[in-house]
Amino acid sequence: MELNSLSDVLIDALGDLYSAEHQLVVALPQMAAAAHSYELREAFESHLDETRGQVERLDQVFVEMGITFPPSKTCKAMAALILEGDDIIAATGDSVAIDAALIGAAQRVEHYEIACYGTASALAGELGLDSTRSLLEQTLEEEGNANKLLTKLAAGGRLSSGINRLAATRSGNDETDDEESSVSPPSAPLT
Repeated sequence: MELNSLSDVLIDALGDLYSAEHQLVVALPQMAAAAHSYELREAFESHLDETRGQVERLDQVFVEMGITFPPSKTCKAMAALILEGDDIIAATGDSVAIDAALIGAAQRVEHYEIACYGTASALAGELGLDSTRSLLEQTLEEEGNANKLLTKLAAGGRLSSGINRLAATRSGNDETDDEESSVSPPSAPLT
């Protein structure tokens, strides 16, 4: 890799994000399948659709920047986060505890994406690429909203008791519960 300008830094960051989003398109269906809570499964499925849109938005950014082919690279950080998620997907035990762990894994992914999109947006702003910055900020907002929804699913609220609270009340339960948890259906899609 050779970085000679701020534009090079932005293009490298965008290549990293492009790889990360493509990896998530593969990982999210697996996370959804592993979720026991209807609400969590729906959140993962909704975020998969959103992630596909984020890939399209990155394609648009590349076109606007005159980049014919996105940088060919692998986002190693996302690969590592997904590997950690794979361990949870393969876990056995209490279904609600597994869902709590899935939320934690998903939030680590969201926090990484928030950092990356925030950086890329700031770089685009410095370069005067207002349209690119706007597109990146749309995705940044979506990632922030996804993180907030995951927090809501974990902590609960008016419409649900919260997966973490349910897991805490079931601590020490050695039985594997394959039934869906009692968390209510989502009040809003993951955005």
